[in-house]
This record gives sequence, C-alpha cells and structure tokens, in this order.
Amino acid sequence: METADVIVIGSGQGGVPLAADFAKAVRNVVLFERDALGGSCINYGCTPSKAFLAAAHAAGRARQAAKLGIHAQVEVDFSAVMERVRSIRSQFNQGTKRRLESAGVRVICAEAAFTGERTVSGGGVTVQAPLIVINTGTSSTIPDIPGLAGTPYLTNRNFFDLQQIPPRLLVVGGGYIALELGQGIARLGSQVELIVRGDRLLAQEESDVSAVLADAFEQDGIGLHFNVTVQQVAYTNGVFTLTLNNGEVLNGEALLIATGRKPNTQALNSAVTGIELDAQGFIKIDDQFQTTCAGIYAIGDAAKQPAFTHVSWEDYRRLKAILCGEHRTRNDRVLGYAVYTEPQVGRVGMTLEQAQKQGISAREVTLPMAHIARSIEWGHDLGFYRMVIDTQTNLILGATLVGYETAELVHVFLSLMETKATWQVLEQSVHIHPTYGEALPSLARLLVGDDMPTCPNM
Repeated sequence: METADVIVIGSGQGGVPLAADFAKAVRNVVLFERDALGGSCINYGCTPSKAFLAAAHAAGRARQAAKLGIHAQVEVDFSAVMERVRSIRSQFNQGTKRRLESAGVRVICAEAAFTGERTVSGGGVTVQAPLIVINTGTSSTIPDIPGLAGTPYLTNRNFFDLQQIPPRLLVVGGGYIALELGQGIARLGSQVELIVRGDRLLAQEESDVSAVLADAFEQDGIGLHFNVTVQQVAYTNGVFTLTLNNGEVLNGEALLIATGRKPNTQALNSAVTGIELDAQGFIKIDDQFQTTCAGIYAIGDAAKQPAFTHVSWEDYRRLKAILCGEHRTRNDRVLGYAVYTEPQVGRVGMTLEQAQKQGISAREVTLPMAHIARSIEWGHDLGFYRMVIDTQTNLILGATLVGYETAELVHVFLSLMETKATWQVLEQSVHIHPTYGEALPSLARLLVGDDMPTCPNM
C-alpha cells in the first residue's frame, strides 16, 4: 500500500484545481478518475452544450429576423456543428490534463473505492492519505419505463456524439437539460416533441417563467405535452415509439432522456471508511464540507450542493480556505445561475414566495421586456425583469430575469447582493441608453411610487 498527502476522487471543476494547488505546494497528491478528465462540465455539460447552443441560437435568430424585415435562408451543416463541439470539448479536456501534469499530480485512470479507513483503491493501486476530497458529481437518472432498456436512447452524456441530425427527436423531461438540448436541436432542424410529467417547464421556477419559455418553444415549432408520462417504449427499424398514459403515441428517430440526476457514489463503498449517505445517495457533509469521517471532505453536487459548475469551483475555493485555517462555510455566498434557452433565464437569490416562507417581509416589482426600449428596437419582446426586496432593510433579496442575454445581466444583481446594497443603489444608478441594462434602474424605480415629494423651492 502506498501513502500520499492528499487523495482527490473525481476530476470535476472543484477536484482539479484543488489537486493542482496542493501539488504545487509540494504535496504528494493522487487523483483517481474513472472517466474523461474534467468531469461532466467539460465532457457532457457546460462546454459541449454551450458550443452546441452557439450554433443553434445563431440559426434560430437568423430565422426569427423575419420580423425585422430580414428573410434568411438557413442551411445547417449538422456534422460540422457537432465536429466543432467535440473539438472544443477535446481542447478543454487536454487543457485539464496539461494542468494536472504540470502541477505534478499523479493521475490514476480507474474507478476508486474505499477499502479501509482513509484508504482508496483503483486500477491496481491502493493509497492511504490523511486528507481525501470527493468530487464525483452526478449522472443521468434513467426512469424504469417498460421497453426503454436496451434501446439506443440519448442522455446528455452521448448526445454530443451524434453524427447526423435526427429528423424527429422525442425528449422526456422538463428541466434545463431537456430544454436547452431540445430547443437547440429544434433550431438546427429537428422536429422536437417535449414530454413533461408536470404542468409546466422548469417546475422549480415561477409559473410566468415557464409560460414565457412555453411561448418561445411553440414559436420554434416544438410540440409540448404536459401532465403525461411514458407508459411504453418500443424501438423498431430505427424509430422510437412512445405510448403516453393519455393514449397518445409519438414517433421519432431519436429519444433523449433528461429526467433528473443521481449522485455518483454507489461505487465508492463509502461505508467502509465511515462516510454516511442520505436516502438519495448524496454524501452527508457539515457546513465546512467534512463528511462523517474525519479528514474526508466532499464538494460539488455529489454532496448535494447546487448542481452548477461555478458552485463546485467555489466549493474548492472555500474548502481550500478552510483547510488553510480560514473561517468559511459552504453557504457563505449569493447563489446565481442561468438557463441557456432563448430567451435566457438569469436567476439569483430568492423569489417572493421563498422569501415569505422564511418569514421575511418582502415585495417584488416586475418590468415586462415589451416595455424596454432596446427590447422593442431589437424585437426581443418575450420575458420580464423582476426584483425582490426586503421591505424592512431595503436589501435586494433576489432577481429573476427572462430575456435576451439575461445570464449576463443577472450579475448586476449578484454583485449588489454580495455587497449588501439596497435597492436604492440601483435606483440611483444611471445606465447607458439604449441598453438592456438600462432597464434595471427602471425596475428599481417601480418601488419609488408616483407621489411627488414636497420640494420647498417649487
């Protein structure tokens, strides 16, 4: 058995920089990775999906330019689109490999499992270390639908390996993976049918967010099927046939399953070293990322942290600070995220309902995109800007932005909230005209009201 100073299990966006930093600090670091370096983000998530959507939304915007008087004939070279996606993915993957090599991290390409207290084995190598960090992420949950097993269905893992565009794609799911990939491939030319178990898209968001996206998807020609489940799957002669519980039958040359995520913890054999899992298989951690075994920490979505790359990366920064003696916790941050549909959804902090459930006296204001000059000028009238404030402290509690490039705009709120600014700071700001960002102070001014203050010189 070998010994090391640090063992990292998983090369996600938290594990890689942590391993590299410790190795550069002249520590003996061993990293186990069972699959491609870089984790889900680089290989099956952010990197390939956003490269894919760059092409998809370019095609969609060209077609929708008709309302501006521009009539474009869009021709999609799908094989070239996907080759570019895979090329960018490869670049990022190789960059991760070089980073680990240059830092001096020993990488063992094998699935890791605990075989004793703070002892990990994989690929014929057994290593013991006083400090172990788990960053194994999540993978697709596959529903137990009769007939599905053994068919060549797609998940986000193999979607980007497509060589030809399917004429018809059936998508099961209503979350952000289903929406991004479904709308994306629809804009590239596939006829898409979206099968959603609930009554709306993005069920975790507010209902009017879902309504805007449903409107946008219908404009893209996507079929929406709500409040239904798949009862049976058949695959014959290259065609999937889905029988829904309402009796409807849908056919398509491809099937994408995007019905949720599960933690990659089953193979860890975590009980051997005293690590407890919750009922769903996520690793239990305290506020400083430590598991139920001293010296072993877990970061990212395997530890039930919000499933976003920037959260995993921030987990790395916080854990590194904690290990260096600083007082940090896993939740000492303002959480923002985005959905890269078109229109985009940019979110930060709490909704009004979430704030009120916490007993906060809160208020919200909403400004429709159709009331914003830049939106009218550019033909981007779908969506709205919304801000939630604490009426007692005037602090900004959250924002929901649905519209063109709102994943960028939401950072205005994120920064204001990090600095604990009041809504008055935004209201007093002068943003450039005509921009989308100009409407953010206008949103805050909705809180001022229409009463003219008494002015002694008037």
